[in-house]
Amino acid sequence: MDSQLKGRDLLTLLDYTSEEITYLLEKALVMKKEAAAGNLPPILPGKTLGMIFEKHSTRTRISFEVGMIQLGGHAMFMNAKDLQIGRGESVYDTALVLSEYLDGVMIRANSHEMVKELAKHSTIPVINGLTDIFHPCQALADLLTIIEVKGALAGKKIAYVGDGNNVAHSLVIGAANMGMEVAVATPEGFEFNQNLFVKAQKIAALNGGSVIQTYEPREAVEDADVVYTDVWTSMGQEEESAARLEAFKGFQINDQLVAHAKEDYMFLHCLPAHREEEVATSVIDGPNSYVFQQAGNRLHAQKAVLATLL
Repeated sequence: MDSQLKGRDLLTLLDYTSEEITYLLEKALVMKKEAAAGNLPPILPGKTLGMIFEKHSTRTRISFEVGMIQLGGHAMFMNAKDLQIGRGESVYDTALVLSEYLDGVMIRANSHEMVKELAKHSTIPVINGLTDIFHPCQALADLLTIIEVKGALAGKKIAYVGDGNNVAHSLVIGAANMGMEVAVATPEGFEFNQNLFVKAQKIAALNGGSVIQTYEPREAVEDADVVYTDVWTSMGQEEESAARLEAFKGFQINDQLVAHAKEDYMFLHCLPAHREEEVATSVIDGPNSYVFQQAGNRLHAQKAVLATLL
């Protein structure tokens, strides 16, 4: 499988089969155990990952940089505003130039179309660190955390409650590939992308799972093994904050809502969180919360991706 995936891009989990996603998750589990035992073999000696950021980052930047260091390579932070691409150089020219210097690119960008163009013209792997439509590396860390806590993915129910955004898209596509039962609850006007929703349903059906959508958080959370949410106002949407706060009333993950999930449910959030907005402090700091284990797993999931693609 390593040879099959080497040199591939990771732009969206739609481009990966359930077998390939499973392989990356299993590799991440092994690498995490090896790291805990102090075994950090230099798998990528002399390799350099360029990291381009159009958006602020905590977990993405640090986990990728630490991951490359632990793998024996080097990571180079590049603010898009400091590059010529920020002054009008074409994506085509930038892709060809970066391919001359680097072994891979991780980019956290505004436009998924721009990242697709960068990957099209690059001769090195391009990894999506977040775009307006997808966040595949986050989804891999999410699935890894569920495996660690629940022991399996197939047949487990995951409820996503909140904005039908990039995090939701990748999470649902990944869960569908793993044969999970997925329920998405959003307010009207903030639905999951319908084209992607249909694709996720087809993927789930092929893998023994299911995907449904609703406007009722309680319906989604009923008997859920996993309850997941994200901020109601993402980066770049700050002007919509007041309207979103009004639209999302009733969608907070709180003690009353999670009472409808399974007693041993696990709570996940990609972070950063706005406490007492999309999630009650009693839930995110409660015994069923695994948000910091989830954040830590960004490192291990991405190391598996880096070790495989690079």
